[in-house]
This record gives sequence, C-alpha cells and structure tokens, in this order.
Amino acid sequence: MSASQLEYGRILQQAWPLILANAAVPILGLVDTAVIGNLGSIEDLGAIAFGAMIFSFVYWGFGFLRMGTTGFVAQALGVNDHIEIRTILGRSLLMAVSLGLILIALQWPIQIITFAALDGSAAVEETARAYFAIRIWGAPATLASFVGAGLLIGLGKNRLLLGLQLFLNGLNIILDIVFAGGLGMGAAGIALGTVIAEWSAVLVGTWIIYHSLHVSHGSNEPFWSLQRIIDREKVKIAVAANLDIMIRTLLLVFSFAFFTNQSAQFGDMVLAANHILLQIISFAAFFLDGFAFVAEALVGKAYGANDRATFKAAVKRTSELAVGSGILLALIVLVFGPLFVSVLTDIESVRSYASGLCYVAAIYILLSIAAFQLDGIFIGVSFTRQMRNAAIQSLGVFLLAWWLLIDVFAVKGLWWAMIIYVVARALCLLRYYPAIFPAKRELR
Repeated sequence: MSASQLEYGRILQQAWPLILANAAVPILGLVDTAVIGNLGSIEDLGAIAFGAMIFSFVYWGFGFLRMGTTGFVAQALGVNDHIEIRTILGRSLLMAVSLGLILIALQWPIQIITFAALDGSAAVEETARAYFAIRIWGAPATLASFVGAGLLIGLGKNRLLLGLQLFLNGLNIILDIVFAGGLGMGAAGIALGTVIAEWSAVLVGTWIIYHSLHVSHGSNEPFWSLQRIIDREKVKIAVAANLDIMIRTLLLVFSFAFFTNQSAQFGDMVLAANHILLQIISFAAFFLDGFAFVAEALVGKAYGANDRATFKAAVKRTSELAVGSGILLALIVLVFGPLFVSVLTDIESVRSYASGLCYVAAIYILLSIAAFQLDGIFIGVSFTRQMRNAAIQSLGVFLLAWWLLIDVFAVKGLWWAMIIYVVARALCLLRYYPAIFPAKRELR
C-alpha cells in the first residue's frame, strides 16, 4: 500500500476489528463471572477472581510474543518475503511453546508463590488451586495465540484475528455453561472450558494461517526450514528484542501496581475509587490500542520496504485518527464519567469520590494518545532497545513526580504524577524518533 492509498477509511477498516478483538478479552472475563455468579457458589466466584488475577499477571509478561512478532512480520511483508514471514512465525512459536511448557513444569512453585501472596478463605483458595491446576495446561496454547495475533496484525489480517477471537470466546461461553452449569463443575468447569477453547482456537488458527501463508502463495519450499528458524544471529536479534519488550512491559506493570499500592495508603474508599477510574481508562485504551496496532503493521511494512513517504503517511494518518478518537473519549469521560462510575458501583462514598476525579481520568486519556501511538510505531520498526530505555527513563520521572507531589496534593498529586508519567513516556520515545530512518538497522 503506497502513501497515496493510505486513506482514512482504509485505516478505520483495519482499526475497528482490532478494537472489537481487544474488547472481547475483558468481556469474556465478565461472562465467566456471570456464569459462575449465577450457576456456582460464592467459593467458585472468589476462586475465579483469584485465578483470573494470577493468570493475567503470569501472561502479561509474555506480551512480547505478540509485539515482537508483529514488528518483524510487518517488515518482512514490506519486501514481500513470505519465506521470512513463515520463519519468524516458526521461531516465535518455538519460543512460545517452550515457555508454555516451562510454565507447566514450574506450576507447583508458581502456585506456591502466588497463593502465598493471597489472603482468601480456605474454601476459596482450595477451589482456586483446582482452577489453577486445570487452567495451567492451556499455557502453550495461550502463548501461541499471542504469536498468532502478532502475525495477523503484522500482515494486516485484522478481521481474521477478530474472527478467531470471537470463535474462542463463543466456544468458551458454551463450554462454561455446559461444564460449570450443566455438569455442576463450578470453577473447575470454567477452567476446563477455557483450556479446551484455547487449544481449539489454536488448532483452527493453525489451519487458517498455514493456508494463508503457504497454500495461497504457492511456495515450492517447505513451510518451515529448521535451519532458518534456529539461525544463531536471527535468534539473538529476536531474543534481544523480546527481552527489551519484556523489561518495558514489566516496568509499565510496576508503575500501575505502584499507583494502586499508593492508592491503598489513603484507605479502602480511595483504593476502590481509583480502581474504578482505572477501569474507565482501560476501556478507552481498547480504542487507542486499535490505532496503535494498525500503526505497527503499516509503519513496519513501510520501514521494511525503506519507503519513507508511506512511513510518514502511516504515522500521520493513524495518529490523526487516534487524536480524534482520544479527544472524543476524553470528552465522553468528562461529561458522562459520573454515570459510568454509578454503573460500576452503588457504594455512595466511592461513587462520589470517583465522580469528583473523572476530570483527571479524562486528562490522562487525552494526554496518553502520543504514548500509545509511539509505542505502536516503535514496535513496528522493532526499535525495542529504545523502548526499554524510554521505559526506564519515564519511570524515573514518574517516581520523582510522585515524590514531589504526593505530600502536597495527596490523591490528586498521585494522579498528576500518573499524568506526568504518561506524557514522559511519549517524550522519552520521541527523543529516539528521528533516528528511525537515519539509523536504520539490517533486520534480515
């Protein structure tokens, strides 16, 4: 796609499936909760809450499997190198499956460490352990799905990704009802349904991806070349990039965990109010992530083809759409934020306090646009070392802002530190932006 073909309508067509696919993930969690909340016991509901939290934390750190794959695939697509695309897929899947098997092998120490940090009743923890013991067997499939998502985003096949996500969620919902409701298995049934759905989605996705990458392009070479997959230099590049993204992601997770922990210092009511505001911000992130994902694919493809004009057009037009969406989202939160808060809680003190802080959530959403877009651009061109360094620098700014503001402005100071942090994330990345083309690296 040339610069002249990068129309806003086409970008929107690529963005909306990603927005819906992003939204499908938390919706599935809500469905799990609804099913077990109506068909299970209090212990089952508590176990689902614990189990979902554990696996969200465990899997969050492996997000590099998605991001790293997207950038390299998009760049290979830029030079129409379908053999290299298949090689990247094979290398990423080898890493994903290996890590998934390691998680299964280490399930006992993981379970001991995570449950030691929890403080639930004996009945809830016992049920949560049963949930964990079943759900962990889906680890290789979950991590492989990260790779598949990265591949499809890099190729611009976003509707296919949405279709697979809907298949996964639809099957999971059906199995939840059958196992947890019909068979009375409770939380264990939810876990079993999730594992079966994850593996089923991987099998369906594997067939679709094989057909798309091999059969459709009529390659005479084998689908995979083991020698190319385990090429030492390419493996080193992939591992380094993934490690950089992992460090960046963990620092980001730490910042939000630090924010939550500091919120707790002001009491349960403030903690609950800030949690609700973070949920509203997370919902807005579905939309901004959609444009960032499109940017990953478009700029990565242009970067791989060394097409400066298309690169600049992709950056400009995806960013303009993101800015428009971000302004609209910020205005919606500013005007209707109290209504959203009232839907999420009926506790009057929490509702009143959170409603009074909706304006800072709106400001955060508005000023986070640049960070989302720059993340997408840097992932697309695989400037992962710069992302890692920017994450370290911006975290330092956040902690300094927190130290300077917290004693003077209390909870509002904590929120302003977070706002300064998201701006710092963008500014630290922006320092490296001019080097993308002049310092272009050899990636193949």
